[in-house]
Amino acid sequence: MSPPRPHFLVLTYPLQGHIAPALRLARRLLAVAPDVLVTFSTTEAAHQRLFPAKQEEEGLNGRGDGGGGRLEFIPFSDGTEGGYGGGSDVGAFNAYMASFHAAGPRSVGALVDALAARGRPVSRVVYTLMLPWAADVARGRGVPSALYWIQPVAVFAVYHHYFHGYAGAVAEHYRRGDPSFVVELPGLAPLAVGDLPTFLTESTDPANYFHAVFLTFRDLFDTLDREAPAATVLINSCQELEVGALAAVGPHDVLPIGPVLPAGDEHSIFKQDDAKYMEWLDTKPASSVVYVSFGSLATMAREQLDELLVGLEEGRRPYLLVVRKDNKATLAEAEAEMGERLENGVVVEWCDQVRVLSHAAVGCFVTHCGWNSVAESVASGVPMVGVPKVSEQSMNARLVEREWRTGVRGQVDDGGVLRAAELRRCVEEVMGDGAAAAEVRRRAREWKRVAAEAMGNGGSSYCNLVAFVDGARSSN
Repeated sequence: MSPPRPHFLVLTYPLQGHIAPALRLARRLLAVAPDVLVTFSTTEAAHQRLFPAKQEEEGLNGRGDGGGGRLEFIPFSDGTEGGYGGGSDVGAFNAYMASFHAAGPRSVGALVDALAARGRPVSRVVYTLMLPWAADVARGRGVPSALYWIQPVAVFAVYHHYFHGYAGAVAEHYRRGDPSFVVELPGLAPLAVGDLPTFLTESTDPANYFHAVFLTFRDLFDTLDREAPAATVLINSCQELEVGALAAVGPHDVLPIGPVLPAGDEHSIFKQDDAKYMEWLDTKPASSVVYVSFGSLATMAREQLDELLVGLEEGRRPYLLVVRKDNKATLAEAEAEMGERLENGVVVEWCDQVRVLSHAAVGCFVTHCGWNSVAESVASGVPMVGVPKVSEQSMNARLVEREWRTGVRGQVDDGGVLRAAELRRCVEEVMGDGAAAAEVRRRAREWKRVAAEAMGNGGSSYCNLVAFVDGARSSN
């Protein structure tokens, strides 16, 4: 009788920025090892958005993806009817997180049991940042687990040191109120306190909206400590990008396996506009278009949208601007006021970002510096203008500007607004005719080559993922 096939249960929090890298990893596991099975699971509400009713009728929902049953999509419960609806109510968010952390383990445990009962036992649980309890569920059933860290290695190292003796030093520097004050953590270059993840500065306050996220990260590193020395951490980066940071991650078994990009079309909880924007890009000269997107979470105030539109139009370069549906009313007001002055760009609600960044016409990416966006831009060889807001985005912007030198950081005013003149200056610094801009573009092309080699057969990220799969195979 042949041994069971390696079966990975990939679990993720129900945000697009978590779902995308988790689903890409699920498909990457299938690609590097033709004998493995994967079950992908997020909450029921997010699952329904990934697979709308019309797709369910076409057989794309639930059990499989048409690939011979190797990949299944099965949701777990977060204890709510429709998931978290968003908004600014701290109490509502705290209540959702409490429900997620209470109901999630029960539901995922039942899922692992059900998979085993039908002859598809899980051999390794892989979970993303916001599910520290997933390791406990796995351990309780004798199944090894691995954390999939969907941020860079340097950020993992910062969190590790914060929760292992440096919380007090960070808090002291933050209380001084000077974001340029330098923090020194073992193995890392000196960091300005303003570049640290906001979940380790602003969100330590119990009144902060994201305090529940801070507590979840604390629990996550407690979990890794309990799992040590057997804890495995997969990271969506490649070792060539972060050689120094890899020496600063503590005792953990860290495996860079990225940057993991989609293989063909991928599911999203956001509805994409039709592909006319790709046809529009086809009409533009190489490296001429400014692509602007601030991700799946950030809302855009009217003042910021006005400044973006003015700066883009005055820059006289073609642009593709993403303004999510929840900002459409704001956009309509701005467009009505600017009228005929809007003539150089295309505005969409959502798009296939990897396809856009891979298009020869795109010459610059104005981004919030979420790690998915940064990794996609690096892998596509597109220079960046960083406008970070929350979480680890300032750390990512620092890597882009100072470590890899593939972009610049836009300076916002005291109200957090990127002004039109600053946008024009930054775009010119990466798309202009000067020597400095040419060097940014050259380094972007070089890092694109490095990332491609890491992900290719025999590359560092490829070999790390194969080793991880082989470890799961041998433990079966």
